[in-house]
Amino acid sequence: MWEIEIQPVPLERLADLLSPQRADRLEKYAQRARHLLRDRTVWNINATGRGGGVAEMLQTLLAYGRGAQVDTRWLVLDGDSDFFAITKRLHNYLHGSPGDGGELGEKEHEHYTRLLDYNLPMAKRVVRPGDIVLLHDPQTAGMVDGLRELGANVVWRCHVGRDTTTELTDRGWAFLRPHLERADGFIFSRQAYVPDWVPHQRVVIIPPSVDPFSAKNIRLTDAETRAALGQAGLVETAYSQEHLEFTRRDGSTGRLRTHSGLVLGSGPIPGDVRLAVQVSRWDRLKDMVGVLAGFVDNLAIFPDDVHLALVGPETSGVSDDPEGAQVLEECRALWEALPDEARRRVHLVCLPMGDVDENARLVNALQHRATVVVQKSLVEGFGLTVTEAMWKAKPVVASAVGGILDQIDDEVHGLLLEDPTDLDAFAKALARVVRDPVLATGLGEAARVRVQDEFLGDRHLIQYVELFGALLG
Repeated sequence: MWEIEIQPVPLERLADLLSPQRADRLEKYAQRARHLLRDRTVWNINATGRGGGVAEMLQTLLAYGRGAQVDTRWLVLDGDSDFFAITKRLHNYLHGSPGDGGELGEKEHEHYTRLLDYNLPMAKRVVRPGDIVLLHDPQTAGMVDGLRELGANVVWRCHVGRDTTTELTDRGWAFLRPHLERADGFIFSRQAYVPDWVPHQRVVIIPPSVDPFSAKNIRLTDAETRAALGQAGLVETAYSQEHLEFTRRDGSTGRLRTHSGLVLGSGPIPGDVRLAVQVSRWDRLKDMVGVLAGFVDNLAIFPDDVHLALVGPETSGVSDDPEGAQVLEECRALWEALPDEARRRVHLVCLPMGDVDENARLVNALQHRATVVVQKSLVEGFGLTVTEAMWKAKPVVASAVGGILDQIDDEVHGLLLEDPTDLDAFAKALARVVRDPVLATGLGEAARVRVQDEFLGDRHLIQYVELFGALLG
């Protein structure tokens, strides 16, 4: 286990985006947090420091916490390939998917427990009685009892789930339940995700949020967008060297690098096309294969200048997702089998993960460059890539599943797909947006207002302070 360094970000930066009433409320809660936590540390423990929405959200929230003069810290588990295979299986089971089809029996439980026992001593060296520990997702559940023995207040946060139970979800929860029953509190993104054995008085519902000033979400000019995509070799475009610098999460200045081979099997994306973009992990539940198939099977209904970009991380850079390389290879095999015209209009993009701030800048540029953003997940815990696109005022076509339903009202903030497996319906919705610029603009503008009102960090931070107050009496 190791600690990730967090640089403080002043709350005033976030407050500048808020109404005077919201800014004042945020400051009052910051004062309350400083009083509640004056002799305590708030620890967050998860499975990875980069890749995926949880790591990004932690970086943002902890930076604002430190900016509010609250001692917030972040530890990351040290796990082996077997551990991450087991926890990815748990992740899939809680979504109602069999994943790799493997077992969750005594052997898997023994390895899971042993790996977390291996990590526990470091946590015990730094966590003090009275501290608050937020454990994130299935990877960390087995640490609850060990940390409570220290006298810490332990809360488990679940970022995944399914609205309806199945045999698979029951098996996943049965694996985790013995580790979680004694937690002091639980955080879920949606009420529907809470299993019936969790005491309701210990549950808080806290949806995620985005940071509008992060490298992934800060507003880019057209010149900055072109510079990022051109320098990285993602899009054929002219750009100026003066727009290659950007601000990192710690406040320092970064500079975009030249890359090659990020667009797999072809050169850069043509600069004169309109782009439908899905950004996500190479995760089977994000259904990148289905997005590709739905687009190419209905290519005739799209204008000739509409292309599709499937964008995910370089698979070696995401340690806790062992199935990513398999899903990427399935997409690549399908792409290689396409006729020339279809293959020309589909682009598989693997973004480098060695520099997380540069990665975020490239995602930001691709979302800014997009004509429409897609999130055709089969299930979805929340869907921060949807929130990010909405903040950029992009029209979104997404599945009516999980937390996406909490963000988008159909035909108001985006278009929702009732059945994510209906590829023809997906293609028709996508074509409708690209053929109707008035609709696209209206959806995007309403989407940005929705995020401004409900999914910025002030709401998220205030809910945390309320939870801490309840925990500490």
